[in-house]
Amino acid sequence: MKKIYGLIGYPLGHSFSRDYFNHKFKAEKINAEYINFEIEDVGMLMELLAEYPELDGLNVTAPFKEQVIPYMNSMDPVAERIGAVNVIKLLRGADGELTGLRGYNSDVVGFGRSIEPLLNPSRTSALILGTGGAGKAVATALQDLGVETHFVSRRKSADTIAYEELTRAMVQHSKIVVNATPVGMYPNDELTPPFPFRFLGKEHLCYDLIYNPNETRFMRESAAAGAETKNGLEMLLLQAFVSYEIWNSTF
Repeated sequence: MKKIYGLIGYPLGHSFSRDYFNHKFKAEKINAEYINFEIEDVGMLMELLAEYPELDGLNVTAPFKEQVIPYMNSMDPVAERIGAVNVIKLLRGADGELTGLRGYNSDVVGFGRSIEPLLNPSRTSALILGTGGAGKAVATALQDLGVETHFVSRRKSADTIAYEELTRAMVQHSKIVVNATPVGMYPNDELTPPFPFRFLGKEHLCYDLIYNPNETRFMRESAAAGAETKNGLEMLLLQAFVSYEIWNSTF
C-alpha cells in the first residue's frame, strides 16, 4: 500500500521538499508519495486529515509551525521546549484508525548539524533575525552548542532587539547572524531584512535559512561586507532526513 506524506504551509511555491522526497522515494524504490498541501488557514488541517485518511506524516512550514500546536495530542520534549512543530507523526491504532497527532521539531537537529562545522572560538554569540518558529529552533540549536543568542525583530520587546537599535558594537560582538525570517524568499528575492550590513566583517558568519533563491540578497550584502555566508539547503536536507526517521519510527 502506498504511503502518503506531505507539507502544509502557505505559500509553498518556494519549497523543494516535495521534489526531494519524491526523488528519494523513486531512487530507493519506496512505494510512497509526497504532496504539497497549500492551505491558507491552519483550521483546515483537520479537513485535510479527513480528506486523506491514508496520510502517514506531515511536515509543517510557515506560517503554521506554532499554530498547529493546539491540534497536537502530544509533543516531543524538544518541540515542546521550542514551542514550534515542523513534523507531525500520525498515530494509528492496530486497526489503522487515527488515534492522535504527535508534534516534533527536526529543524533543531538540521540547523545544529549544519552550522556546527562553521563554529570557531570567535563565533560564540548570535543575532537571530525573526522570532517565529524557525527562529526559536535556531536559538535552541545554538544554545545547545554553547552559543549565546539574541533575537532581533522589527518590534522591540523585553526579549527582542529592534533592528534600529543595533549598534556596531552589538554586531561586532555577535559574529553569527541568522536570517530566520521569510524575507528574501522566492519570488520576493529582491527583499532583505533591514539589518545594518555595514557593521559586518570577515569574522562573521551570515546564515540564511532560505534556500530558494540559492543566494539571497541577505547573503549578497553580507558577502559584500566581507562575511562568510551559507544558505539553508543543507539544513533542509538534514531536517528532511530526520522527518522521515520520525514518521517511520516505532516511538
